[in-house]
Formats: sequence, structure tokens, C-alpha cells
Amino acid sequence: MRKPAPDINEVLNLLKSRYGNSPRTQLKHRNTTDLFVAVLLSPQCTDKQTNAVTEKLFKKYRTFDDYANADIKRLSLDLSGLNYYKTKARNLKTSAQMIKSRFNGRVPKKMNELMELPGVGRKVANVMLNEGFGIYTGIAVDTHCAVVSRRLGYSRHKDPKKIEQDLLSKIPEEEWGVVSNLFIELGRDTCKAAKKECERCVLRDICPSRSMA
Repeated sequence: MRKPAPDINEVLNLLKSRYGNSPRTQLKHRNTTDLFVAVLLSPQCTDKQTNAVTEKLFKKYRTFDDYANADIKRLSLDLSGLNYYKTKARNLKTSAQMIKSRFNGRVPKKMNELMELPGVGRKVANVMLNEGFGIYTGIAVDTHCAVVSRRLGYSRHKDPKKIEQDLLSKIPEEEWGVVSNLFIELGRDTCKAAKKECERCVLRDICPSRSMA
């Protein structure tokens, strides 16, 4: 018989005790322009991989004008350290052009408007809203968040959109802004997709998926 999911408030309290009350994205950025670019480039890449590319990128491109006017071949080369860099270069250039022409040069603050931009799905939009503007209308679900959510019993789905809906129904709204990063920290630390390290996990006593040696 499947063990019941633990109380979400107890889970969040334990995670906060280990990882802090308000963990932030590890994507390096100076402003909302940089954050948008970093988040747009991050899918299918580690934060470390993304940061290595953007460290050089942000010295060369500082505004959406720079990205919008960039030579696509040169921009692709500048992103070549990333997976799917050619597609991301096209998405970045086109997004910058749309932000200039449709949103007065500023990253939009609405989910539906963000998702009009090429390469922006719910995860990217949620991270941008949460981290960039302090707007919490959803929960960003990446691989770590998905794995942790299933292991804790908060969702049985693999589709990030369905996982997000499960989390939204179970987690208090005032916690929406921290839960993703807390789950990500746990996933990086002990609840890894390839191998769980339950013996040193902060949730070892209450997790229904724990496997102790």
C-alpha cells in the first residue's frame, strides 16, 4: 500500500530549516533583462552550464536592443556552450524584438504575455514572474521539482503542467514563491533523480519514498 504524502507544512518547515526561508535561483543576473535571458537559455542545461555562457554573454549584450540587433550567426556562436543553442539564439533574438515592439522594451509581467514569446513555457514564465517581479501565480516545475513532488506523493504525473496543478491544490498560496526553489535545493542535495541519499536527507523521517540502508 502506498504511504500517504506527508503534511506539506511540516515538509516546508524542514526544508527551510536546511536551505533557508527564501532560496533564490542560482542563475546569475544583474537585472530583469539578464534574468529573462538566463531563464530563457536554461532549459535542458544545468545552472552551472548556463552561468558559464551568460558570464561572457552579459559583457557583450546589455540591452534588448543588443539582442534584437545581433547577427544571428554570431549570437549562435556566443551560445554554443548550451544545448540547442541555435534554437535558443533564434528564440532570444525574436523575443528581444517582440519585447521592444510589443512591450515597450520591458519584460511583460503577465503569464499569457510572457508565453507569447518564443521559447517561453510555463516554467520559464513562472521563474521570471517569481524571481524577477515577486509575482506568484504559479509554481515553476523543473526536473528536480518534479522528482521531489512524485517521491513525496504530491503528484503521480510526469507532465510538469499537471504536477504544477497538483502542487497548487496542495500548497498554501503564500508558499508558492518558495516551494520550487526548496524542492530544487533538496533535489540537488540528496533527492537526486539518479540516486537518492535518504540517510542524510532532512525529510528522511517523513518521506513515503525513503529507502534507508
